[in-house]
Amino acid sequence: MENIKHTNQEFEDIALKVREHIVRMSTAGGCFTGASLSAVDLVVYLYTEFLNITPFNLNDPNRDYLFLSKGHDVPALYGTLSELGFLQKSRLEKHLSLDDHIYWHPNTHIPGVEFHSGSLGHLPSVALGVAMDIKIGGGDNKVICIMGDGELNEGSCWEAVLVANAYQLDNLIFVIDRNHFQANMRTEDLIPLEPLAQKFESFGAAVKRINGHNYTELHEAFCAYPFQKGKLNVVIADTVRGKGLPSIQERADRWFCNFSADEISQLLLELHGEHTTSLTSETLIVR
Repeated sequence: MENIKHTNQEFEDIALKVREHIVRMSTAGGCFTGASLSAVDLVVYLYTEFLNITPFNLNDPNRDYLFLSKGHDVPALYGTLSELGFLQKSRLEKHLSLDDHIYWHPNTHIPGVEFHSGSLGHLPSVALGVAMDIKIGGGDNKVICIMGDGELNEGSCWEAVLVANAYQLDNLIFVIDRNHFQANMRTEDLIPLEPLAQKFESFGAAVKRINGHNYTELHEAFCAYPFQKGKLNVVIADTVRGKGLPSIQERADRWFCNFSADEISQLLLELHGEHTTSLTSETLIVR
């Protein structure tokens, strides 16, 4: 396994700042807070440790690619890009403003965003197209597509898995943010997904399942890339919706949040372990 370039504390420090950004975007119109918080550690690890993507090589044909298919998690991506210098932090204050392109889903006007997303099931096929082009051209770029677990109810996701394996796209990694919720329901209460790893394997993929908040497990998994020659790589990352905020963790009614300024202040304290909020479902807008 390759030596890790960052310490767990360094990852955690960046992730905390990203979570702060997400909380601050959860007002004045709100955002998909819970799902964004579950994806933070994945996005932070991939951008800081695994992928060859920097603010300075976006036009380099040899760089890597990350596609955020679960586009409603874009606050996690915005926050990470701002912490790593792709995006001015001050622009996050314009979230949902007509003065910028910072809104509920990724927009390619934002440096570092590869493709518009939000229509679930769309980007796996886009990512495999890019991976196929790289294969044909003889490149060694890595291509990652982050997907939601509820998104897997879209048949196009499984079509993409079949095509990726048919063309032996072992330069492509599908990362599943397995927070066990789809919108305001648990996935297993709506359309059960388990046994998820075996389903991907039956479609021909090479699969690893890890704790998506554990940087050691993340590093061990991604350092094994490609998992098996000629096979699509799939990482199922078990995560917690609302990670970092106990008052909203694993709550179905916390998938979209629009908090008041006072509530944001409380949540930022809670994020730092300084205060426990007692926010009720009546104190936010749920959509």
